[in-house]
Amino acid sequence: MKCRISIEGSLPKAVGLAKSELKAAAAYFAERSSSRVKVPFREVAIVLQNDESSDEAHRAIMDVAGATDVITQGYDPMPGEAEGVYGELYVNCERAISAAPARKGWSPAKELLLYVAHGMDHLSGADDHSPADYALMRRRELSWLSRICKRSRTSASKVR
Repeated sequence: MKCRISIEGSLPKAVGLAKSELKAAAAYFAERSSSRVKVPFREVAIVLQNDESSDEAHRAIMDVAGATDVITQGYDPMPGEAEGVYGELYVNCERAISAAPARKGWSPAKELLLYVAHGMDHLSGADDHSPADYALMRRRELSWLSRICKRSRTSASKVR
């Protein structure tokens, strides 16, 4: 069974990605995360945000002030739901647009997809509290991004 991905909120044109492309990439990241931990990903909602709404979510969920790139919130299955991973990713589009130029050769689309990959990795239990864990997560996420570029010419041209 494939993971159900929903996308809430507006995707700014400046990101240069269609919601359908974002959804397809998110499904791929969920599949990769699921394979890594051998636990099915069931449902993930992606909530697109700007800095202001990211700050609000960051305060509400993690009790931390300030906007961030992605916030991951996992949930236990409701009674009657199948076992597996359920969660939400609060993804900051404004941050992706402003951060991309600092990375040589990166587009806002690639930056945003990195945030989604990172969130999916966290939903599978990965953490980045130590430099070694952070490096491991980043290598995995960049590998996923690379594979997405190879799978789709459309995404590859936008995800540079």
